[in-house]
Amino acid sequence: MNKPIHIKKNVETRLPTEYGDFQLCLYLGPKDNKEHLALVKGDVFGKDNVLVRVHSECLTGDLLGSNRCDCGQQLQHAMRLIEEVGEGVVLYLRQEGRGIGLLEKLRAYNLQDNGLDTVDANLALGHEADERDYGIAAAMLKDLGVLSVRLITNNPEKISQLEQYDIQVSERIHSDAEIRPDNVAYLFTKAARMNHLLNVDLLQPVTKPSGNGFKRLTLG
Repeated sequence: MNKPIHIKKNVETRLPTEYGDFQLCLYLGPKDNKEHLALVKGDVFGKDNVLVRVHSECLTGDLLGSNRCDCGQQLQHAMRLIEEVGEGVVLYLRQEGRGIGLLEKLRAYNLQDNGLDTVDANLALGHEADERDYGIAAAMLKDLGVLSVRLITNNPEKISQLEQYDIQVSERIHSDAEIRPDNVAYLFTKAARMNHLLNVDLLQPVTKPSGNGFKRLTLG
């Protein structure tokens, strides 16, 4: 088990959204002083099997609607699921670009446009394929009093790291997305090189959209 991080929320306020009302809690990271957020629906304190999404910041996908990734789709899907069940948590971690930051992520985009996949682009810039650490997520969940989680993710590394920080993951819930011409290579790399639980058979190169241009991704 990794050494736990201790953290307490700095402020909490009501946040009405398209997906219902949440309580928005802000935490300052003890090491990086970044502002990490928890969107909380319902009373999760002392509860088991809480529906949770641990989401890393993606300005281009979450805010600008980029089709290069599936991040914005995954965030919206998680908020919809939590609204449907009436209880849960979305943790929004300031770990842009799998932890390399926005500047380096945009540089990696240019390398991808020149033929590298997302893993090799990060490596070419001198980074790891994924530099994220979920210790802050575990600390936030403990502060919120969550005892165990049903984790919305396709990434087994998230499950492994949370468990190393003593967060019990009782179930994995797939994170829904759509295959689009601009994100199919990105999704294929996630599955083939980063062990994300996606159906690789569907992730073949797409050159032209068919129908409305999108198809639903079947997940493992």
